[in-house]
Amino acid sequence: MVSTTSRNVGIDGVEGGVGVTALLVAAARAIETHRHDTLAQDAYAEHFVRAAPASAGWPVRMQHVADGDANPLWGRFARYFGLRTRVFDDFLLRSVQHNARQVVLFGAGLDSRAYRLDWPPGCVIFEIDREGVLAFKHRVLDGLSATPKATRVPVPVDLRADWVGALADAGFDPAAPSVWLAEGLLFYLPAAAETYLLDTVDRLSTPGSALAFEVKLDRDLLEYRDSPLYTSTTRQIGIDLLDLFDRAPRPDSAGDLARKGWSTAVHTPYDFTQHHGRGPLPEPNDALAGNRWVFADKPRP
Repeated sequence: MVSTTSRNVGIDGVEGGVGVTALLVAAARAIETHRHDTLAQDAYAEHFVRAAPASAGWPVRMQHVADGDANPLWGRFARYFGLRTRVFDDFLLRSVQHNARQVVLFGAGLDSRAYRLDWPPGCVIFEIDREGVLAFKHRVLDGLSATPKATRVPVPVDLRADWVGALADAGFDPAAPSVWLAEGLLFYLPAAAETYLLDTVDRLSTPGSALAFEVKLDRDLLEYRDSPLYTSTTRQIGIDLLDLFDRAPRPDSAGDLARKGWSTAVHTPYDFTQHHGRGPLPEPNDALAGNRWVFADKPRP
């Protein structure tokens, strides 16, 4: 059940730096939920936004945005997050239809997939994120009397620590097929950390497993310093994303997985805008131009 109000519960570990971006994505999902041509539904998203002092005044519906879709942040960028949510939702649900029942969400943030998606029986959702983020999410959802639609297992660990051991301690079985998602995460990691994470996913994945993640092409992100998407985000909510992203040269993670035997497909977000008939479109000085969504399957023998 989702109540109509959210109590301000505090947000240790969420406000500041990358944590505030979790609130940004929650606000975008709330806006998407209330669009007449919605791509994704997340009835819990606006409650996270309202419960945190840092975001309590942010819009959660387009009618709260004076310039509507013309607003680079709450229009185009929020629509990007809505489209990304839909595409990765579809990937996860499609993947668990093929016998995998373990789902691992890296940097799970304030997404509520365990609660809002219709999972097949027996699914276990492992949510890896920092303790403060997961505790805040739990407090908000508990206050709403929300009930997960699958077994939800929080794994409170920083990805710079021993997340493999924490995942094993939480009950993850490397002998069973699994589905992995790194959504909106790898931008922030050093190249070596990205390579380690995906090499480890490969090691922990049996044939029949699947993986999706989001990357940026290896290019100088500072060329987009004046992009309306980034400047409006800084101006309206005080987040300079380019200061949060790791700007060192990026690895060819999709190519590395293919060389390890995974079947991979790389798409631009605009491929899915075309598929769904709505979503962001290319524009000049486009900060989204280098974003790629990668989908990989580890084939059975």
